[in-house]
Order: sequence, then structure tokens, then C-alpha cells
Amino acid sequence: MSQYGRRFAILLALAAMTGATAAPLRAADDENGPYWASLRDQPANLRVGPGREYRISWVYVRAGVPMKVLRMIGGWRLVEDIDGARGWMLAQFLSRTRTATVKGPIAEIRENSDGTGHLLWRAEPGVTGKLGDCGPAWCKFDIDGRRGFVAKAAVWGAE
Repeated sequence: MSQYGRRFAILLALAAMTGATAAPLRAADDENGPYWASLRDQPANLRVGPGREYRISWVYVRAGVPMKVLRMIGGWRLVEDIDGARGWMLAQFLSRTRTATVKGPIAEIRENSDGTGHLLWRAEPGVTGKLGDCGPAWCKFDIDGRRGFVAKAAVWGAE
């Protein structure tokens, strides 16, 4: 076999091995959703399809915004935001850091994990913070270093 023939045979073997392992990896990728993430970098483009050739439907400019990841295709994630907007975003713009955004009326931030104790402060709708462990009804919530507990029903990102 010539030098070129050996190279071609090696390339074919590598392509066959890559093809054999790529399908199981994609299948495993789809089994990991849905999960919660947050925006890592800004700006982050939300696209109508999983590729750079698709139109940008929204640009997020604030880091830390919670996103629900619904589906994964390669390096792309189908995400949903607090307003129900869905689209595709590159995985590099998402972090596994859990955050939540206050929804509805003003949320009370309490001292204890069961909602008892002193009222520490109130957070307006749209305020975003880091989400900690959640119990049945209350979650740890950290807004720029101010820590307390927020009702799970008062924030988007704690489901």
C-alpha cells in the first residue's frame, strides 16, 4: 500500500470511530435537559434556530439572568426566559450558577429557611439574585451579598 493509501485508510478509520461515538454523545446530551442556568456573558444573542446563520430575535445585556434550558443540540441550547420567550443560545453564554428573579408582587426576604424570623428586606419584581438550596417552600437567596430566604413561589428559577 502506498503512503497515500495508508493515510486514506487511517482517515477512514478515524472518521468511522468519530461517527460511531458522535451519535451516543448527542443522545446523552438530550437526556440532560431541562435544567436551570444563568447568563454568563453579555451581550448574549437569542436566535430563532440552533446556528449562527439563524436570525437574532433578542439580545440579553444583563449577566445573571436565569434561563431554563429545555433542549440541547451540539453546542446550542433551547432556552426560555421569565417572559416565556424561547430561542437558541450558544452554551458558552450560559453558566450552571443558579439564579432567580423576583416575579409578581414585592417579595419578602426572611431570616429563616421556613419563612419565619425577622423580615430582612423586600425585593421588587425584576430583582435577580443567586439561588441557594431550596426547601419545600423557601430558598436561600443572595442579592449582592445580602442573604436571606425567599418564598419559592415568589421567584422564577426555583421550580
